Amino acid sequence: MQTVAQSQSSTEADWVSRFADDVIAESERRAPGKPVVVASGLSPSGPIHLGNLREVMTPHLVADEIRRRGYTVRHLISWDDYDRYRKVPNGVPGTDESWAEHIGKPLTSVPAPAGSAYPNWAEHFKAAMTAALGELGVEFEGISQTEKYTSGAYREQILHAMKHRADIDAVLDRYRTKKDPADAAAKGGKKPQQQKKVDEAELAAEAGSGAASEDDGSGGSAGYFPYKPYCGNCEKDLTTVTSYDDDSTELNYTCTSCGFAETVRLNEFNRGKLVWKVDWPMRWAYEGVVFEPSGVDHSSPGSSFVVGGQIVREVFGGAQPIGPMYAFVGISGMAKMSSSKGGVPTPADALKIMEAPLLRWLYARRKPNQSFKIAFDQEIQRLYDEWDSLVRKVADGSVLPADAAAYSRAVGTAAGELPRTPRPLSYRTLASVVDITAGHDEQTLRILSELDPENPLTSLDEVRPRLDRAENWITTQVPAEARTIVRDEPDKELLGSLDDQGRESLRLLLEGLDSHWSLDGLTTLVYGVPKVLAGLEPDAKPTPELKVAQRSFFALLYRLLVSRDTGPRLPTLLLAVGTDRVRRLLGA
Repeated sequence: MQTVAQSQSSTEADWVSRFADDVIAESERRAPGKPVVVASGLSPSGPIHLGNLREVMTPHLVADEIRRRGYTVRHLISWDDYDRYRKVPNGVPGTDESWAEHIGKPLTSVPAPAGSAYPNWAEHFKAAMTAALGELGVEFEGISQTEKYTSGAYREQILHAMKHRADIDAVLDRYRTKKDPADAAAKGGKKPQQQKKVDEAELAAEAGSGAASEDDGSGGSAGYFPYKPYCGNCEKDLTTVTSYDDDSTELNYTCTSCGFAETVRLNEFNRGKLVWKVDWPMRWAYEGVVFEPSGVDHSSPGSSFVVGGQIVREVFGGAQPIGPMYAFVGISGMAKMSSSKGGVPTPADALKIMEAPLLRWLYARRKPNQSFKIAFDQEIQRLYDEWDSLVRKVADGSVLPADAAAYSRAVGTAAGELPRTPRPLSYRTLASVVDITAGHDEQTLRILSELDPENPLTSLDEVRPRLDRAENWITTQVPAEARTIVRDEPDKELLGSLDDQGRESLRLLLEGLDSHWSLDGLTTLVYGVPKVLAGLEPDAKPTPELKVAQRSFFALLYRLLVSRDTGPRLPTLLLAVGTDRVRRLLGA
């Protein structure tokens, strides 16, 4: 196990190490000798998006660092599947307006979208996230809140909260906004909506993230109650507790939706839950959570995290977890999505166009309080270039310590390395090739094998899964009008309009094709032709005037090959088109 001195020496390397130091020390103070407990919470009320992933990746990275040091860690993911169904998310395939009849029911009591293989709404959306977390190497212990509540696991905590409802009400009252006259008529009446636990405002809040927006208690003329029964008739939580006896635990409630009324004994009743601002701190104490991050929305007075910190201490005798407020995760471009039709990209969507280590790296390299964007547009090519540059620096030893730490966390976990592409060719090159070949394997292999004639590719498996991710990006994120379509016939009108310099530039290019037929060789050739025309050596340094001439020459080649002024990198495009077709289209 790593010593204190060793762990302190690592704190300057990256934010993960610093949090790991703090969490280990705090865990030893609270529960010496016991497993370190970190936690995340996810609501499967709709597609679980990339903003929610930060709720998981932040504690995962810290937990993984602690595991690397030899400690036992439990990373809990509480599936808030016993939350109420708030609304039908926009654009979810297999749903229509009829799903609105289930609003108010537990998520596990709502049917899954039509055609789903899962038994209910919550399981349908949990499945996609669970699969994505598996691909990302996230080790966790899932906890279904439906199972916890309906099994009676929290019965003692519920009875305790009901007994101390006045204390809870007093804490909440410190932060409540001023009630309007209608609300003021009844002490403990339905409170104004105060907190939306929405992880990422930039990523369409209606997708469902974290705990749902809700009132902070159930009440009426009988006073405040931190518990909401689900109706025994319609299953909805549109209920009001009308009386409760602490000694017998006898509880009466009425349903405002269907009019049903019922008397139950709370010491044997398992069809309801604590309201969110009480439920969350109850779980902190119940599970002994030491570390849990929360969204920036929790930094405001009256937020669930702030109020929960007081309730866990004053009511449940526990301690609030340590953990950072994490910033928004945005999206750079999104032409169309193949699975989350509502326009909210999920981890599964991202993993279709990028490898798991790259996605892990995006979360690992930024401190939790720093926002960042995940690219679905052309920016993904730059991100991959940056990643490949980092890999080279790691290999040659020139990488900075913090970057090396982020890289290490991206490519593997304490359990081992994640799968990677054996021969990671440039993502932008792969994307260009599959764009031109429309995914034709034989043609793709021919082109890729010619990139480096001295070390030719022998099988597409050598460049997978990166090749598959690039192909998915081209087919799902690049608009049809931006795709590359090579001309079938020469542009005779354009060829006929060329002046002597234009014709000479094409002659020089065609003359050098055979001797430069590789990615590096063609790069030298296309940049060198304007230099030779200017009377310079092919390796001369470019001047501003020469750069203008190069751009003009490149535009001419693009118009003759793909009928546009721009396109994939010319060396890649020439390889993809092939020598015979290049000669025909350029008028040889």
